Amino acid sequence: MSYEFDTGLMWFRRDLRTNDNATLHQALSRCRLVHCVFVFDTTILDALPRVDRRVEFLRESLSELDEALRLLSGHATGGLIVRHAVASDALPRLARQLQVQVVFAGRDDEPDALARDTAVADALQVDGITLVTCKDHVIFERREILTQGGTVYGVFTPYKNNWLSRLAPEHLADHPIKNLAHRLAPRPPECRAPVPSLADIGFAPSNLATLKIPTGMSGGAQLFEDFFERMDRYDSTRDFPALKGPSYLGVHLRFGTVSVRQLVATAWQRQLAGSRGAAVWLSELVWRDFYVSILANFPHVATHAFKPEYDAIQWESGPHAEALFAAWCEGRTGYPLVDAAMAQINETGYMHNRLRMVVGSFLVKDLGLDWRWGESYFATHLNDFDLSANNGGWQWVASSGCDAQPYFRIFNPISQSEKFDPQGKFIRRYLPQLAKLSNKSIHAPWLAKPLELQAAGVTLGGNYPLPVVQHDEARAKTLARYAVVKKAAAQ
Repeated sequence: MSYEFDTGLMWFRRDLRTNDNATLHQALSRCRLVHCVFVFDTTILDALPRVDRRVEFLRESLSELDEALRLLSGHATGGLIVRHAVASDALPRLARQLQVQVVFAGRDDEPDALARDTAVADALQVDGITLVTCKDHVIFERREILTQGGTVYGVFTPYKNNWLSRLAPEHLADHPIKNLAHRLAPRPPECRAPVPSLADIGFAPSNLATLKIPTGMSGGAQLFEDFFERMDRYDSTRDFPALKGPSYLGVHLRFGTVSVRQLVATAWQRQLAGSRGAAVWLSELVWRDFYVSILANFPHVATHAFKPEYDAIQWESGPHAEALFAAWCEGRTGYPLVDAAMAQINETGYMHNRLRMVVGSFLVKDLGLDWRWGESYFATHLNDFDLSANNGGWQWVASSGCDAQPYFRIFNPISQSEKFDPQGKFIRRYLPQLAKLSNKSIHAPWLAKPLELQAAGVTLGGNYPLPVVQHDEARAKTLARYAVVKKAAAQ
């Protein structure tokens, strides 16, 4: 049998699984032998706090991947080569050492990832080694979904309609690995070190185990199996943070411990069978592709507003703005739903999607702070942080993004609380000091009568803060702040 390449290297990144892995399938199909590597890239890790759930999730998932590769290969010395270094240095060096002719990697269109891949490709090319990147973590990418005029969509609904009309079984086809697994190469003696511990790469344990967040391929499969039983009800449960409505698969999609093709295929089949819940969840997966497309085609959104006129907005600044931001970060705004949501992200690294919109709108349109401050905080604290989705979400609430909410649409944190946590169950879970308030008063404690506050053990300004802003006054300021945008639109 002839092969396109004798020896190749599979560079795992955001595709940490052996099932339905398009890039691994390509590598094994085109090479006689394939080595597998993951790089703990110090360029990324050095910017993180020394306790980070994502790094621990990653490390645990790599251990499972290593074992899966070893079993598939049939070699006692099979498995994953792991490096802790700058990727653009470590990859070319390892490729030379293994005498490979090609390196395969899943495509990543984040600006920093593209710059890294260019550096890797240039270094590999010096030795005549090719870098091949493959689509794996989305269904459609880059310029695959375009308007009739050949331009990139900036509005979601027509994008989604085109996406759904284009979707065909071949886009969701499985990429089998097992029948090619005999091509997985044994690791040479100098590459057989086990997956490093957290301490080995300079990190300390987080509360990941206490939170019982399932990791790796098995964890992703477990969560998806659980969600499948609830998928048909997703449309009616997804907005209520006290209910078990979401799939909780965000971090698994981020690191590729689940296959997005398998998720979409299941949701699509359920939608075709008439499931409203599956249709709504599938729409969320299309949003994911949409935001990846926006970042790939409009990379300026990583630092600037998608709509340039929104960069003219004058945000609050100075010590008072910084104090407001600290209150938001620490869950001390005096608005219980906002504070409970911030407690959730700070304690668990997760925040319910409805609450991401509520706290985002509050930061931007109640506190008058730059959306980039919130985007950066989420980037540090979310287990499922993904640049395209995080940026898209923040620009949505700031009204500066593609297909964003209008600037004059401003969430009322009290009515949002009354509507989506009517009995205060979510608030009570994360703000136990308010637990004894009535279902009515828990949404706005400062409106409660003194005797109720006293009976509930709530001291405003003591064990729970007074509101840092008044919503109606803040709303008026926001409309004035955004007038620059309205003026630009009229010109």
